[in-house]
Amino acid sequence: MPGYWDGPEGEQCPRRAGLCTRVGAAAGLVGAAYRIVLLQPGSALAALRMAASDTATMATLGAVFGVTTCLSAQIREEPDSPLDYFIGGCATGAVLGARAHSYMTGTTACLGLGITAALVKIGNKEGWRLAGPPKL
Repeated sequence: MPGYWDGPEGEQCPRRAGLCTRVGAAAGLVGAAYRIVLLQPGSALAALRMAASDTATMATLGAVFGVTTCLSAQIREEPDSPLDYFIGGCATGAVLGARAHSYMTGTTACLGLGITAALVKIGNKEGWRLAGPPKL
């Protein structure tokens, strides 16, 4: 996400939330395309409904993550803390659990997304790389 890591955390919340929402919507659209190809709904209307639902859900999750992370950094007054990302990921997982009407899904998603988001923040802070030649 170009521009997301620019500037300190806790500032420009609407811009950060917008970026997260767009990434979530794009991921939802790609996921919906795969789901439609694999499950092949009975009609074009059912396929459209499936795509809209998946895209809206993922866009909502992106928005929740962006807003929660930014507000947590503002409230806690620690702009570079991975805990803000854990809180944002956990809030996103809770929304996913509410969407699924399942406490277990919400709890598992909270922990999984929270830990993943915190690790991404730590990795970004420390310069971890997933691809490319090794640094010597």
